[in-house]
Amino acid sequence: MKTTIAIIGAGPGLGLASASRFGAEGFNVALLSRTQEHVDALAAELTGAGITARGYAADVRDHESLNTALARAADELGPIELLQYSPVPSKEYLRPVLETTREELRSALEFSALGAAAAMNAVLPGMRALGRGTALFVNGSSAVRPNHNYAGTSAAFAAESAYAQMLHDALAPEGIHVAQLIIPLGIGGGDPAHEPAALSDSLWRIYTEGKDFRTFVTPLE
Repeated sequence: MKTTIAIIGAGPGLGLASASRFGAEGFNVALLSRTQEHVDALAAELTGAGITARGYAADVRDHESLNTALARAADELGPIELLQYSPVPSKEYLRPVLETTREELRSALEFSALGAAAAMNAVLPGMRALGRGTALFVNGSSAVRPNHNYAGTSAAFAAESAYAQMLHDALAPEGIHVAQLIIPLGIGGGDPAHEPAALSDSLWRIYTEGKDFRTFVTPLE
């Protein structure tokens, strides 16, 4: 029986690269983002490459839509063995701390920490039924080194990071691996290690070889 990787925050960069990498290894692929047309286009590209993929519209701040999308994906594609949580933060979360409102902080926490919790709660029963599973959380360096110029993501990524670390510790005895990939300075930017294809290889290595919680793509300076 084939199992599924669900990629939350699927886009033409890392999301598509991960879908191609894991799909080539035999996983079915569920692509989740807010716009159905967007994920349908990505799914069509993957299908053209011989990968079984479908798109599902869901907003990580709307937990009902996220639960519904993940349940449909499991029904239509097979049990979700892997979860990749990597939605791209809104620009409003990237403002200096003295310019960031309480409401913007709340929204950032909903997007990163609470959305991650909703996704994990949705897929965990299926992983337990399989007897295995992997959750991959992708963050920038502000998850471990807060930056006052990017207040929303610094606060929200730190909360997401703490939640994921606790999951790692609690679920390891059950054979479910929870891991975090830190990408300093973001995706791309001219560093080959930060390109989407290279990052998808890093995620594959974490899945196949990893035991630890946190992996850095490149060391923090």
